[in-house]
This record gives sequence, structure tokens and C-alpha cells, in this order.
Amino acid sequence: MTEELMLAGSIKNNAAAQEELYTRFSPRMLGVCYRFAKNREDAEDMLQEGFIKVFTQLHQYRNEGSLEGWIRRIVVHTCINILKKNKKFSESVDLIHAKGIHIKEDIIPSIMQAKQVVECIRILPLGYRTVLNLYAIEGFSHREIGEMLDIEESTSRSQYTRAKAMLEEILVKKDIIQKTRKTAVGASPLG
Repeated sequence: MTEELMLAGSIKNNAAAQEELYTRFSPRMLGVCYRFAKNREDAEDMLQEGFIKVFTQLHQYRNEGSLEGWIRRIVVHTCINILKKNKKFSESVDLIHAKGIHIKEDIIPSIMQAKQVVECIRILPLGYRTVLNLYAIEGFSHREIGEMLDIEESTSRSQYTRAKAMLEEILVKKDIIQKTRKTAVGASPLG
């Protein structure tokens, strides 16, 4: 079934077209949900709620950009809304986690497979994990993240910096990467 037929049928509540749309996009969207969720069950709940929104808002899709991108944006916003209902994003972790570590971002993707990265990211505290996902993976700006999470733009930047440092610490502890550089006491962990 072509994307146009699938889209038209889904808007008309054709079960076969809706099933095709779900089957085509749900595996990738589950991956998106999984990065935000605490466990697989939560990710599946986020996915289900996200697709409910997709099907109820499908008539608003204007063929501007890819359908997958449009669906992804709805799913990401659904994940954020679920997290916002359950937890505050202003929580932070002591700065001790961010000391003495320098992130070398280009090294991580070349060393690890995507599943390992996701597992390490999921260890991060909720606020760190969410900002890291939104900024580094989904491509939102810190201003947009602040608006989505009802936090200051500077808080988003701070959470991202600390998330990167903590992620490297986790990767080092798991012997996935080597510590890239030690910083002097009081020096910025990012150089």
C-alpha cells in the first residue's frame, strides 16, 4: 500500500490502512519511546498513547515534510507530556557527577552499538535523560526544550552538560570507553 493510500484510508478510519500505518512506523517509534521510558512497559504505553494521538490528529497532516517525522514529533511530545505528569524536570544531581570528566562526543557512536548507548542513557536520572534525548538525539534547541518541559533555557543547557558528563562516567565504569581527559579541580568538565 502506498503512503498516500495508507494515509487517506487511515483518515477515513479504514482498519487495514490504520494497521498498515501502525505496522510501518511503530517499531521506530517504540525506539523513540524506549529512550524516554523507565522500562519496556512504560515505552509501550507511551507508544500506544502516541498512536492514539496520531490517529486522532492525522487529518491535520499537510504533507509538509515526511509522515514519519510528523508522527515522531507527536510521539516525542506524547512522551514528554506523560513524563511531565509523573515527574518534575527541575531535579538535578550533585555536581560531583560532572567533575573530572571530559566528553569527546565523536568517540561514543563509533565505539558502541545503538542498543548499548540507549541502555547507558536510560541509567541517567530522568531530567538528564530527557534533555539529552531531546537535544542530542531529537535535535530540539535548548529554548524549545525549556518550553516543552516548563524549565529555563539555562536549566536545559545545564542538564545537558551534566548528562553528557554522567553518561561518560557510566561508559567509563562499564569499560566501554576510556576516560578521555582529567581536568584540574575546579576546572570546567567540558574544557
